[in-house]
Amino acid sequence: MEEMDKWNKTTSIQVTEFILMGITDRPDLQIPLFFVFLINYLAIVFGNLGLIILTNIDSHLKTPMYFFLRNLAFIDLGYSTAIGPKMLANFVVEENVISYTECAIQLVIFVTLIISELFILSVMAYDRYVAICNPLLYMVIMSDRMCYLLVAIPYLYSTFVALLVTIMIFNSSFWKSNIIRHFYCDSLPLLNILSSDTKDIALIILSLSAFNLVFSLLVVLVSYGLILMAILRMKSAEGRHKAFSTCGSHLTVVVVFYGTLLFMYLQPHSSHSFDTDKMASVFYTLVIPMLNPLIYSLRNKEVKGALKRALESQCKCLT
Repeated sequence: MEEMDKWNKTTSIQVTEFILMGITDRPDLQIPLFFVFLINYLAIVFGNLGLIILTNIDSHLKTPMYFFLRNLAFIDLGYSTAIGPKMLANFVVEENVISYTECAIQLVIFVTLIISELFILSVMAYDRYVAICNPLLYMVIMSDRMCYLLVAIPYLYSTFVALLVTIMIFNSSFWKSNIIRHFYCDSLPLLNILSSDTKDIALIILSLSAFNLVFSLLVVLVSYGLILMAILRMKSAEGRHKAFSTCGSHLTVVVVFYGTLLFMYLQPHSSHSFDTDKMASVFYTLVIPMLNPLIYSLRNKEVKGALKRALESQCKCLT
C-alpha cells in the first residue's frame, strides 16, 4: 500500500486542462443533440431574461413575491449559462477540453447558484406563508430591508461553501488521467480523479449537501404545512381557491426541483452510476431553468397580465 501511494505521488502531474466526456460519446448523436440543447439554452435565456425584465418594468409586479422570482430567474440563467455554452461547443469539437482555471470557475459559479436556488425557493415558501397567514402584516414583515436580507444571506453562504469546496478540490493533486466523466466540472466527478485520499473532502461535501437540502426542504415543508392549515380554516371556497392559486406556481417548481435532487441523492449506492447522475444533472441544470419561466407565466395571472400589458405597450410604440 505504501509503495502504491509513492507510485501515485510520482506519477501525478500538474494538470493544466481537463477533458470532459460530455453527455454522449456516440458521434451520430452529437449534431442532433447540439440543436436540441441550443433550442433549450435559447429558451432558458429568453424565458428567464424576459421574466427579469418584466418584473422590473411592470408596476403591478413590485411586490416581494416577484422580487424573489426575479432572483430565481437570475440564478437559473446564471448556472445554465455557466454550463450551457461550453457544453454546446463540446458537441462540435473533437476533444472536449476545459482549462484548469475555467473548470475551477465553473465549479464555483455552479455550486454558488445551485445552493442559492435551494434557499431562494425556501424563502419564497416563507413569503407565501406570510402572505396567506398574515395578509394584513405582509408588507410590514416583508419589508424591502427584509427582502434584501433574505436574498443576501443565501448568496453569501452559498459563495462561502462554493469557495470552500473548490479550494479543497483544486488544492489536491490529480491523477495523470485528467478525464472528467461528466459534461461540466462538478465536485463528485472531480473527486474521482484526485490522487490523494478523498474521504475527508467527500465527507465534508456530503455533509454540506445534506444540510443544504434538508434545511431548505424543511423550511418549505413547514411553510406549506402552516399554509395548508390556514387554507383549511377558511370558510369561503373562493378564498381557498385564491390561496391555492397564489402557491400553485411555486409549489410546482419546488416539486420538480427537489424531486430531481432527491432522486439523484437518495438512490441506493449499488444503483448509482455516472450515467444516471448525468441525466439527472441535465434535468436540473438545463431543463428546470427552461421550465420555471413557463410555469410562472402559464400558471400566474399577474405575470400573464403584465406580459399582455408589455406587448400592448410595445405595439402602441410601433404604431
